[in-house]
Amino acid sequence: MVRGVVLGEDVRERAVALVAAGSSLSAAGRLLGVAVSTLRPWVVAAFGEPMAMGPRGGLRLPRPPAGEPSGRLLSGEDRAVIQAGLAQGLTMTAIAVLIGRDKSTVSREVARGRSADGVYRSQLADRMAAGRRARPKAFKLAADPALAAVVTEGLDQGWSPGLIAKMLKTAHPHDHTGRVSHETIYRALYVQARGGLRQDLAKRLSTGQTARKPRTRAAVGARATFSGALRISQRPPEVTDRAVPGHWEGDLIMGTRNASAIGTLVERSTRFAILLHLPQGRRAEAVAEAMIAAMSDLPAHLRRSITWDRGSEMAAYDRIQLDLQAPVYFADPHSPWQRGSNENTNRLLRFWFTKGTDLSTWTPEEIRRVQDMLNARPRPTLDLRTPAQALAELLTAAA
Repeated sequence: MVRGVVLGEDVRERAVALVAAGSSLSAAGRLLGVAVSTLRPWVVAAFGEPMAMGPRGGLRLPRPPAGEPSGRLLSGEDRAVIQAGLAQGLTMTAIAVLIGRDKSTVSREVARGRSADGVYRSQLADRMAAGRRARPKAFKLAADPALAAVVTEGLDQGWSPGLIAKMLKTAHPHDHTGRVSHETIYRALYVQARGGLRQDLAKRLSTGQTARKPRTRAAVGARATFSGALRISQRPPEVTDRAVPGHWEGDLIMGTRNASAIGTLVERSTRFAILLHLPQGRRAEAVAEAMIAAMSDLPAHLRRSITWDRGSEMAAYDRIQLDLQAPVYFADPHSPWQRGSNENTNRLLRFWFTKGTDLSTWTPEEIRRVQDMLNARPRPTLDLRTPAQALAELLTAAA
């Protein structure tokens, strides 16, 4: 540096730009031929006092303000155009046209990217934007204890994350802060570090899993045969489209070592469930007696057919057909999706009837209470009505 020479504004701006880009004061001074004592007041004026310096003398950025422009992220080239446009006195609208963005995006970027002296510098703005993207963001349920409490209450009642998300959306249609996605709930359950929910709640899911697992096809076992029995392909079309009520799907929930069982029946159009107490296990006669006793009081138009898996517990199907005056159809071997309503219901019931437990310890009264709770559960497929409400509407319409 030549003593007595007045340095121009362009040198000042180059010095500030170098420090904004991460250069130390000494390095910038050597590059420009300016003493550090001269540079420091310029940088302090641009970035404010006290100026936070990094370990090597470069500018350490303060904590960036919260928030990020929506849509596609601005690039370093976009910010350079913004800086040049402001220097030429262009309006926000004109600059927005140049970079193909909305005027509000440019306004937010300039407001956030200005230095303490009011000047927008693209390099500093780019570094601050990178800092916003890299910062750890608070997990929604951890940051909102009230919302986490609502989610916890739903999980404690056996509701799935998907159902909880739908109910919150219905309760808060215009308030995004009052609701949460099902994916956020799953992440809170499976990644406890992101938290906000009790660690035991993952085990309360119907799957009982504490981590997500890939789907795999079940092993194919021995094929059961029922000579003369009706096949699922013989069901009338009205069963498939759920247009006519009274068609049921059934199966068993098995206890530990398959030594105990509870029968389940689900009406396809209303999802109304009937649970069968089987204190004597899954013997065919016991299952037939329980099913006939549970369904005999239904009106004839609400017991049009029953679809079941090909298990030995249905060996007395001919007696069921005769007493209930309802045909029994059998699904194809190893095809649980053909009884989708029942499979989904059994998955929900595992909230109470946990896998690997002795189901014979459940009394008829306790099983009935579970049945009532399940039928009082809102269902998205019923526009968040309950199966009990849907069945009551059918009974009222037929009266």
